[in-house]
Amino acid sequence: MPFPYKTVLITGATSGIGLALAERMISAGIFVIAIGRRKDRLGALVEKHGSEKVAAEPFDVSDLDAMPAWVEQITSKYPRLDSIILNAGFQRSLDFTSPSTISLSSVSAELTTNYLSPLHMVSLFLPHLISLAQSPTSIVLVSSGLAVLPLPRCANYSATKAAVHSLAWSLRCQLSGPESPHTHHIKVIEIMPPAVQTELHPQQKDLVEAGQDQPGIELERYIEETWVDLVGEEEKEEIVHSMLRERLEAVEGPRKGAWEGFVRAMRGAGLRF
Repeated sequence: MPFPYKTVLITGATSGIGLALAERMISAGIFVIAIGRRKDRLGALVEKHGSEKVAAEPFDVSDLDAMPAWVEQITSKYPRLDSIILNAGFQRSLDFTSPSTISLSSVSAELTTNYLSPLHMVSLFLPHLISLAQSPTSIVLVSSGLAVLPLPRCANYSATKAAVHSLAWSLRCQLSGPESPHTHHIKVIEIMPPAVQTELHPQQKDLVEAGQDQPGIELERYIEETWVDLVGEEEKEEIVHSMLRERLEAVEGPRKGAWEGFVRAMRGAGLRF
């Protein structure tokens, strides 16, 4: 089974894809550590499923300064943690034709939550995951189809997801390379959702006013296909929904082939890459 993990931490677990994945994993007998800012929703999740199946750990993932101590607390409290799913994120529109409407503080917050937070978490959780050398472990990064085909309306969001996508490639390459046998038990999985009907879009005033606040496919339908891909017989490094697969492959196939050739050449020449 390609998803053999028993104790999984999920960020952004109070709504949308994070919450739906948490409940799907709980139903499969996986112990979930649910992370989010909204304590009431985390409490409701524990009340619904029971503390023997899910733990609530309130935390603001954008608080990078508090993160090192928090990660140390989490790994001490849950020593069997073997998978982290870094899903938290939000999206805002940017109109460069009307620069005065752009909130640079919001741009920075979006970058922090969507990219810097996962980058920090990967770095901070890695010592714990490396220490579990006798068991399979994983880092699951949730990016987006917009990582490959950016949507001009949400330029910053698309850019942050492109950064997560690039990070997944490089992280996987490092952890699975011949130079690092001590990290071969850590799998790097990227989930690349299409537009899904969650709270991501209704939180954006401009989309609500335009009547475009519920684009995409139903959440339940999306989660079901994603779960099948996660636990299927074929181990997948990238989980791409069927509605995106052909379009993304046309772009990513040649690019990935060129990148893998570049890495092989660098390795062959004994160069740092």
